[in-house]
Amino acid sequence: MAEGTERRKEILRRLQLTEKPISASRFAQDLGVSRQIIVGDVALLRAAGEEIIATARGYKLNQAADYRGYTKKIAVQHDADQTQAELETIVANGGEVIDVIVEHELYGELAGGLHIKTQKDVEDFMAAYRKSSAGLLSKLTNGIHLHTIRYQNAADLERITQALADKGILYRQ
Repeated sequence: MAEGTERRKEILRRLQLTEKPISASRFAQDLGVSRQIIVGDVALLRAAGEEIIATARGYKLNQAADYRGYTKKIAVQHDADQTQAELETIVANGGEVIDVIVEHELYGELAGGLHIKTQKDVEDFMAAYRKSSAGLLSKLTNGIHLHTIRYQNAADLERITQALADKGILYRQ
């Protein structure tokens, strides 16, 4: 077998052994290749049908099918300073933030996977955001964006939306 094939098997094996995201840089360091090689390997694995998702903290296998619950898109608007409060509010009220979606004038809908389920996930995302030079997608739309959230029952959804409304984050025209 070719070196690339073995490397991709190892990437998949490691992702199967953990629920925590693994960064491309960590894979690159451990496997002795560049980060760009890992990005290409993951693209090939995805093309072969593996459900690998990219989060701000790294790659992980999509285990959404194992989670019982409901999903809904909610519209929110806030500035960058309220990002942590928004994410913490959703998680604290029983939700998972699956993604962020903005409507771009040229490209249409742009989405980024978040997969934030816990307070630790919120802290990790915020640390990655502060460390990076990248801006939030919502910067493109004056703070207006959608989140797909996953929740267990209608009471969770009601708590989430009410708490966001109370903080002035839930988008209302």
